[in-house]
This record gives sequence, structure tokens and C-alpha cells, in this order.
Amino acid sequence: MITQVGFVGPVNAYQKQHTESSVKNTAPDQKNAPVPDMISLNRPSAAPGTYAPGSTDNLRQMIVNLFKEQGLSARIATDDTTIDFQDLTPEAARDLIAEDGYFGVEQTSDRILTAAVALAGSDPEKLDQIKAGIDKGFEMAAQALGGTLPDISSQTYDAIMEKLDTWAQGQG
Repeated sequence: MITQVGFVGPVNAYQKQHTESSVKNTAPDQKNAPVPDMISLNRPSAAPGTYAPGSTDNLRQMIVNLFKEQGLSARIATDDTTIDFQDLTPEAARDLIAEDGYFGVEQTSDRILTAAVALAGSDPEKLDQIKAGIDKGFEMAAQALGGTLPDISSQTYDAIMEKLDTWAQGQG
């Protein structure tokens, strides 16, 4: 049975603040090595930087508070409803990113396609510029998330590029 999973990646300011003591205790040649985050499954967390089941409530509240501090809302208006991240359950989050969910590949790629085509003035001659802008946006998102995006983002990117090619062929 798996009881711990480690993730190694860039250490953000919050992680660094909570893991510097463990870095100080490493051998000198390992001082600059990334410190893994640990997720404990089926047992309570005991080590700093270890997240146990139920800790998502704290993370969600931290994100909501960050939104509020920055003057952002913890709510997003969708086509037919409002999503309140403060009250979002894991089941509701899964529904949102499901194939037919609001943040799923199809609906998200459709929204990005619509916005990109509108910004380009519906001019298929600007296809390369549209694609370059989308590439840059996805690259910036990857950098913000430590260098890689989740699979759903890659699937969304592929869907956008396919839809753009279809749109340009139908317009040309």
C-alpha cells in the first residue's frame, strides 16, 4: 500500500519558509537540492511540509483569502451559474473539469477560441499571431506553476490548436 508520495519541484516562498530548517540539516553538497513535498495517505501528517487528507480545506481557505487580499472574488460567473470556490467540494471540482464540465477541455477550448478569433478581428491571416499568443499564454501559465502544466491543460491546448486550424480552413 502506498503511504507517501513525493513531489520534487521548484520551492515557492511558502514551501521555502516551512522547509528551510530541513535544508540546513542536509549535507553541504545537497544544500541547494529541491526539497520534496510529501503527501501522506491513510495516516496523519507528522513531518513539516507533509499534507494529510483534509488539509485541502486549509489550502482552499488560504487561496480564498489570497483572492480577497488582492481584491479578487472567490466566485466565478459561468454561463448559467456562479462558482464559489470557498464552498467548492471535491466532487463539484471534479464535475467542473470533467469532459462536459465548465473547465473541461471542450468548453475551455471553445471560450479561448472565441476570444482569440474575436481579438484577431476574425481574420484567418492572423492565424500565426493567434497561435503565438496562445503559445505564450500557456508558457506563462507553465512557468507560474513550476514549469509544467497538468494533462488537462495540454489536452486543452491541443484542442485549441485543432479548432484554430479548422476555423482558418473554413474562413480561407
